[in-house]
Amino acid sequence: MKEFVDFDACEVGFDIPAKPGMDEADIQTPCLVLDLDALERNIRKMGDYARAHGMRHRAHGKMHKSVDVLKLQMELGGAVGVCCQKVSEAEVFARAGIKEILVSNQVRDAAKIERLAQLPKISGGEVIVCVDDVANVADLSAAATKHGTTLGVFIEIDCGAGRCGVTTTPAVVEIARAVMAADALVYRGIQAYQGAMQHMDSFEDRKAKIDAAIAQVRDAVEALKAEGIETDLVSGGGTGSYYFESNSGLYNELQCGSYAFMDADYGRILDQDGRRIDAGEWENAFFILTSVMSHAKADKAICDAGLKAQSVDSGLPVVYGRDDVTYIKCSDEHGVISDPEGVLKVNEKLKLVPGHCDPTANVHDWYVGVRNGKVEVVWPVSARGKAY
Repeated sequence: MKEFVDFDACEVGFDIPAKPGMDEADIQTPCLVLDLDALERNIRKMGDYARAHGMRHRAHGKMHKSVDVLKLQMELGGAVGVCCQKVSEAEVFARAGIKEILVSNQVRDAAKIERLAQLPKISGGEVIVCVDDVANVADLSAAATKHGTTLGVFIEIDCGAGRCGVTTTPAVVEIARAVMAADALVYRGIQAYQGAMQHMDSFEDRKAKIDAAIAQVRDAVEALKAEGIETDLVSGGGTGSYYFESNSGLYNELQCGSYAFMDADYGRILDQDGRRIDAGEWENAFFILTSVMSHAKADKAICDAGLKAQSVDSGLPVVYGRDDVTYIKCSDEHGVISDPEGVLKVNEKLKLVPGHCDPTANVHDWYVGVRNGKVEVVWPVSARGKAY
């Protein structure tokens, strides 16, 4: 693996939290740390699974926002490309030469459509966008025609998430017909991601939700076929459901992201055998490294990872590998750790498993990759803040 930073021009403490070759103990905090061995095992495992089930895997870039992590997913896991949620995010991956890009979202603003239509020239590959309104088709066609490019289109089905997407088969057919009649657009398939069930604890509850989604998507695919319209790709599936989609006989592309890092919220869900998935399927590879900065209270330690170092929308972080101390509260710059026996020392470092990996990654500039107690790589969070 190779880092893409001129470290000789940087000093730890001024721009970056670590340098390759330094001891893990010397990393500045708070920062994001990747356990490279665990990360690589997760990536290989998903790649092996996808290949064994005849599935394409288009890794979700919104999770890590990192060109370097995506390239690892492609090299070690066979990922075919990337999903992005925003045009600016997609631009980062296009400039990095990623050939297969899906903007797994709607693009309706005129300026954003203009930028989207130019992405194939930047990446030199295929760019697909999701559509859930026939009125969007003409705008996408006009922009792609203007810039001499071609955009692929996924019709998005709302199969239970309650966000974007059409809810009826006739609406799918209507949009497909419009796309096929439009200049500079190509109908590429269907996006059907059931996001609302990904974090449901029970395996059986998740299965019931995805079974309903699969039936809905199957009806749409069959209706399209009756109209003479073949659907090349049916794309969806996340860390909490990929085994359902891959065994459906319908889906042929997965969009999993969080499996590579894992977070505390995903870790709580249960597999078919009733085990937490962070104890069976996937390993924790993504941490906030934090330092104890105060222990003025006998039973509480204060660390330097507060709200500005993480997202707590899915709950507080978990102190990794410890059951004697608990992260119980946070404010802007401080985290409060319950330490009833007073075992923690000032400047002691702890690894926190954040509640939600995606927005936590988005508030940091760097990933520090560690192996065998040494910093091996420092990677930029390439698409940090690209939300437009």
